[in-house]
Amino acid sequence: MTIDETTTVESVADTTPAGVDSAVDAAASAAGPWAAVELAERARVLDTIADRLDAHAAELIPLAIRETRLPEPRLAGELKRTTFQLRLFAQLVRDGGFLDVRIDTADAQWPMGVPRPDLRRMNIPLGPVLNFAASNFPFAFSVAGGDTASALAAGCPVVVKASPGHPELSGAVGALVAEAISECGAPGGTFGLIFGRDAGVRALLHPRTAAVAFTGSTAGGRALYDLACGRPVPIPFYGELGSINPVFVTPEAARSQAAEIASGLLTAVSSSAGQLCTKPGLVAVPEEAPVLAELIAAAPAPTGELLNDQIAAGFEKAVEQVRAHSAVGVLAGGGPGAALLLTTTARAVLADRESLMREMFGPATLVVTYRDTAELHELARSLHGELTVSVFGDRADDTTRALLAAAATVAGRVLWNSWPTGLSVTYAQQHGGPYPATTAPSTTSVGTAAVTRFLRPVVFQSVPDDLLPPALREANPLTVPRSVNGAPAQ
Repeated sequence: MTIDETTTVESVADTTPAGVDSAVDAAASAAGPWAAVELAERARVLDTIADRLDAHAAELIPLAIRETRLPEPRLAGELKRTTFQLRLFAQLVRDGGFLDVRIDTADAQWPMGVPRPDLRRMNIPLGPVLNFAASNFPFAFSVAGGDTASALAAGCPVVVKASPGHPELSGAVGALVAEAISECGAPGGTFGLIFGRDAGVRALLHPRTAAVAFTGSTAGGRALYDLACGRPVPIPFYGELGSINPVFVTPEAARSQAAEIASGLLTAVSSSAGQLCTKPGLVAVPEEAPVLAELIAAAPAPTGELLNDQIAAGFEKAVEQVRAHSAVGVLAGGGPGAALLLTTTARAVLADRESLMREMFGPATLVVTYRDTAELHELARSLHGELTVSVFGDRADDTTRALLAAAATVAGRVLWNSWPTGLSVTYAQQHGGPYPATTAPSTTSVGTAAVTRFLRPVVFQSVPDDLLPPALREANPLTVPRSVNGAPAQ
């Protein structure tokens, strides 16, 4: 396939109601056959998608630049991340451990006083997944991004609702994904792509949609979450909504690490024009701390353009709302194309949390000064759900322990002397948190554990061996880890 600038008009027109129903019905028809595909073949599909995207990088990246205003180095790195995570999920599938096979053989002497039957438990796919693609990561959180990769890895067909921020790129990537899936002989309907707000809502409400993944705004995500919960048969809605990612700087660190913290903050706020869900939006530092002087004296941090006019308007509105508060001033920056540092006091935040703990999706943050550690601890305890909380400190003491403990109660990822941007795709990664950061705090949308969102456990009791799923049989033809009577198989 050759991708050029003619990938427009018909390929990105809003999907008709009939088209939406057809895509979801096709996914539902593919659910059983795709779930039954051998793990090695399922992994091959993921690898083939990654290979196809890499082979067309020279065509995809210019298309992404034109639609998103993001620079070439950022997009090249993001495409690399996208194909890496597809291959990482392929490795996960080949290993088979995500099936979480647990076998309790029959035991007439089970200590409960009654015999234990033969019980064999494993994870199975939920069914068709609807993925609302994000705008700020046109590769890694979009058509072939982590939600699509993890759902396909789980054995679920996927229908992607494309982001309006990059429709032509979505169509081009979708065509490559469909080609790769067809080349591997996967069931028709394993992947589908739809366009338009109404199309997304219709797909969410379709009775054959089994689960939803979403990355976007709090308002939009909450509206869709309520629709998912209000269906005649509610379905899981895995939404990443919003986070201010607070940063707490202890008095000692504010003195000893002043230059490093100031430099790191400016980089974290300005990178990708602040359009990252992990951008620090509130930074607490002591009054009169040297780090404040470093921030004031620093050269303005260039940001580049925002993704599109809609995001720019939303950012401007959010900044205006925060700046309008009587206790807020400008600390530094804010000129054309430069990161903006606003400032206020911990007292003001604690008195009016709703106005000041507000996400500004773009290159701005609120620097909050506190008088003493008691006020710092009170600020930390006032947090709601966050994706991340960072603590900068010099030593293990009561202050840092209390801050870390408070952070762990509200965030999915707690960082020490590091910034939350630059999210790594790994086995141990956690990208989630209590509401309003996400709608499902026990899950992650980044890392291999993301696959568990689209699985559910089933126990087969006293079922004859030849009727069991292959992974549960005595002579297991699949090379998957199995826990037998509580002990991992050797």
